[in-house]
Amino acid sequence: MFFMTLSFKKIWWFIWESNSIWSWVLDFLLAFIFIKFIFFPLLAVIFSASLPMVIVESNSMVHQGNFDQWWSNYGAWYDNNNITKAQFKEWGFTNGINKGDIIIVHGQKNYQKGDIIIFRTPLQTTPIIHRVVFDLGNGFLSTKGDNNQYQLSVEKEIRKDQIVGKAIGKIPWLGWIKLFAVNPASALG
Repeated sequence: MFFMTLSFKKIWWFIWESNSIWSWVLDFLLAFIFIKFIFFPLLAVIFSASLPMVIVESNSMVHQGNFDQWWSNYGAWYDNNNITKAQFKEWGFTNGINKGDIIIVHGQKNYQKGDIIIFRTPLQTTPIIHRVVFDLGNGFLSTKGDNNQYQLSVEKEIRKDQIVGKAIGKIPWLGWIKLFAVNPASALG
């Protein structure tokens, strides 16, 4: 028992107190294991979503300036599709979502007009984060990026089985760490 206690103390000191390069490597490895295999699976269960957190990788949901300025640039599409400025103001995230924000995702069964959903499409590896603008019925939704002038072809008919979940919160800018680490050139673009 004495030797186990002694060994445990040495290991504990090595992980938490030592400043050697090997200690740092082990710390990063343990942090990765904890986040990947404990933290994210636990969040997935809590939020009922396979991706409980996603990083915004594009500017399709950005609102430049205040709401009225944004509406003067993009409101015509909504007006033409019978979505008024007053209706839009009642929806969540009316100030948009910025590239580099981390979105907290909750899996649901029902989504409604104005919700920001995260969905997958076969044409790209990362999910798309856009706002529901139409409920087409029969399990189909249609979305649009707030900062886009028009709808993308892949978002005109989204099946509910493509949807990962709904945005329920955001952590501003923290996702930039991963964007720069994974691909610095595209993070700037």
